[in-house]
Amino acid sequence: MTTESIAKMIDHTLLGAAAAKDGIVKLCAEAKEFGFATVCVNPYWVPLAASELKGSGVGVTTVIGFPLGASRTEIKAAEAKDAIGAGATEIDMVLNVGALKSGDRASVLNDVKAVVEACKGKAAVKVIIETCYLTDEEKREASLICVEAGADFVKTSTGFGTGGATVEDVALIRSAVGPDMGIKASGGVRDLAFAQRLIAAGATRLGASSSVAIVTGGKGEGY
Repeated sequence: MTTESIAKMIDHTLLGAAAAKDGIVKLCAEAKEFGFATVCVNPYWVPLAASELKGSGVGVTTVIGFPLGASRTEIKAAEAKDAIGAGATEIDMVLNVGALKSGDRASVLNDVKAVVEACKGKAAVKVIIETCYLTDEEKREASLICVEAGADFVKTSTGFGTGGATVEDVALIRSAVGPDMGIKASGGVRDLAFAQRLIAAGATRLGASSSVAIVTGGKGEGY
């Protein structure tokens, strides 16, 4: 793949607690310059990002129930609706990892379904399953829940856990969800070589703060 085609698969990300207005403006300028798929920002910054990117073709992703996934379902759905109203075009929600690990499949499914319903026809939904905390069996189960709930993507990681994307996890998720569902690999994607390996394993979207380094052949740091 060309670096231009890889750029179109990247959510250019800035989610740090200390991210300020100038950083968001720079993020959006870089996204326009390099042709990234979206910027990924915290909900507070969605209106600014939407304004900066208006007419550019670059989307706005924001995060819901982030980074722990432990918000109540009603809050997640309300967050998603609010973010869409503010200009978000894609929603990255965090799955309720604790409920999954407790064996409460019905609650996890309902949680994802509620956000999917809130976004229906308005925004794509990516579900962060936070692979670093899950067994392989739990990763498969979480992925199948995402399919059943009607989500658009399974996403590996928040970038705030104990680990990020791995080639092995992307391949496992792809084997679980089949050929058609989106997979977003995020967390620790800092150079072109690793990005290419993730794509070869089945990733269709990448989340990275090192996006410019990825497409220019450098080595990034951070998310």
